[in-house]
Amino acid sequence: MTRVLITGFAPFGGERVNPSWQAASLVAAEPPAGLAVTAVELPCAFGDSLVALREAVRAVEPDLVLCLGQAGGRPGVTVERVGVNVDDARIPDNAGRQPVDEPVVADGPAAYFSTLPVKACVAAMREAGVPAAVSNTAGTFVCNHVAYGLGHLIATEHPDIRGGFAHVPWAPEQVTDGQAPALPPATVAHGLRALLTAAARTPAGQDLKITEGATH
Repeated sequence: MTRVLITGFAPFGGERVNPSWQAASLVAAEPPAGLAVTAVELPCAFGDSLVALREAVRAVEPDLVLCLGQAGGRPGVTVERVGVNVDDARIPDNAGRQPVDEPVVADGPAAYFSTLPVKACVAAMREAGVPAAVSNTAGTFVCNHVAYGLGHLIATEHPDIRGGFAHVPWAPEQVTDGQAPALPPATVAHGLRALLTAAARTPAGQDLKITEGATH
């Protein structure tokens, strides 16, 4: 049985819900065959989110970690290829912090690549009928903070864990004017089950050799 830790964030920016946590909860409630999934909600706060992530990793002792965040305006689930070592917050986090051009980890490397098979994960979600794509930027808010922090935690303390980050779109209840893309959390959860199954079945260090690059 593969142990999986999946995380989502608490609501932020005045929202009542966060679809990343909604989807994570649904996956844990109905996990894919062969996977034991634990869901943990992270605070949407610089620093505190990584403390909570570290505690969750210690408690669950996972083989795979998938951290989720909300990316309003994106039309599908986007699997992040890389997290970068910079916090540059356009708005304050839930603790009122708004770092500008500060490192996630002092003296850390510039970036960490996901150790999940990002292309295989995207292909599996598309096969399941859920829109998905590879993303080359996790932003510079708390999502990227966690994406980079997870990479650093794996590289420095838990080399046997594979992990990465994915963004999910707004839930329909967040788009009351109907002018932005949205996906029901249940649909996102369906795709995430396919993602986790693909990640568990793909040997470490391997991925599909297909193009998912971007020209801008």
